[in-house]
Amino acid sequence: MPSLPRRIALAALLAAPLLASLALPAAAQTPTRLRGTLEYVGKDRVRMIKNGGGQVELALTAKTGVATVAVASLTDVAKGSYIGTAAVPGKGGVLVALEVHIFAEAMRGLGDGHRPFDLEPESTMTNGTVGDVAATDGTTLTVTYKGGEQKIMVPPGVPVVSISPGGWDLVAPGTHVIIFADKAEDGTQTAARILVGAGGIVPPM
Repeated sequence: MPSLPRRIALAALLAAPLLASLALPAAAQTPTRLRGTLEYVGKDRVRMIKNGGGQVELALTAKTGVATVAVASLTDVAKGSYIGTAAVPGKGGVLVALEVHIFAEAMRGLGDGHRPFDLEPESTMTNGTVGDVAATDGTTLTVTYKGGEQKIMVPPGVPVVSISPGGWDLVAPGTHVIIFADKAEDGTQTAARILVGAGGIVPPM
């Protein structure tokens, strides 16, 4: 586990770069998203068991950011909220949400836009500001971002979480995580960002 001075240094880096790779433009080189459970946490590396099997070891650096993913509710989403949502195509051009995550105010603007995502085949990620919130068979959100907007229908029961800066005390064996990893030419991987499920939850994005 990183020392206290290192934790303080890492915390200072969280606000700006923490989750930019949640939704970078498609043309940019996006870190690999690894989903699974931490098996080992050391001073300068972690090892995770990937969902679906297999292990992967990743280096930690002074720039590795940490965020916490906690249970939230669709009632926490209001006009002006800054959110992200993975979705798949639905009828009439309306996207159907697979999950919704609400960013802390300090993260407003991160990953702004709409692009392909890897949660399911044909899935996309949209990060933006909520405009209209309309109740239909579910809830339809109008999400605006620079250069466009999307209408996204959120069916009942879709996971809703909040994302906020977190500390290294959350990074422990047994926690469910998403790790954004940078891969070097020699095949070694470095954790750029770690999203940790709070209270044992599995990050749904």
